[in-house]
Order: sequence, then structure tokens, then C-alpha cells
Amino acid sequence: MNNTKAIKISIDVRFRDLDALGHVNNSVYFTYFEEGRRALFSSICGENSFRFILAHVSCDYIKPAILNDRLTLIMKVGKIGTKSFELHYELTDRNDTTAVFAKGESVLVCFDYERNESIPVSDTIRNQLIEYQWDFV
Repeated sequence: MNNTKAIKISIDVRFRDLDALGHVNNSVYFTYFEEGRRALFSSICGENSFRFILAHVSCDYIKPAILNDRLTLIMKVGKIGTKSFELHYELTDRNDTTAVFAKGESVLVCFDYERNESIPVSDTIRNQLIEYQWDFV
């Protein structure tokens, strides 16, 4: 894999994102990851076709982000399975992507909401995800 294609979105820290110590609250990082998923799904599925459920999400906090930080979320696709796929997140400084604030990952499962059951990753979705797939150790 090791393509260069990734979802990259700018994130401005809002005052409401902060905790009492002036750091971005730990739970807000998951909202930032969600914004990345929204951008990915909009690009591959259109606005109204999100047929996935979040099965797992985690975050490693590297250094605290504060109000004046200008962030970039870089998101890439990892392993694509039969019914699920991995997403990998890196929250960096907008001007220096080597300055990492947090890293995370999630597992999404393709899901039929009408039948309330998991479904295989369609060939169409798989081919679109492959465009963003990187090899991860």
C-alpha cells in the first residue's frame, strides 16, 4: 500500500473544547476523530449513505492541545476485513506535522440498519477505502 492519499482536515480548537486547566478535554479528541470519519464517508459514500457502526475507538494522548493550537487531523485506512475496517488518526500541529498531539484508531463495521445486522464490506466501498489504505505496523 503506502499510498500518499489520506484524509486531512483542519481543526480549530474552540473555547468549549477546553477543560478547567485550559487543555482540550480528553473526550473532545473523539469528536475530532468523528469529523475525520465524516469527511471520509462524505467522499466515498455521499452525504446520506453511512452504513457503518463504530465497534471500537481508542486514543493515545501524546501532548495537550490548547486554545491557540491550530490542528490537522490526518486519517488513513488500515486493515480491511470481510465486514469491518480500521481507521488510524493522527492529530498534529497544522504547521508542523511532526508535532503530534494524539494518535488513535477505530474499527467500523458495515451494518444494515433495517435488518439490524452486520454486512460484508461491498466491493464498491472496499475499492474506495483502498485508495486511503496504508500499511501499519
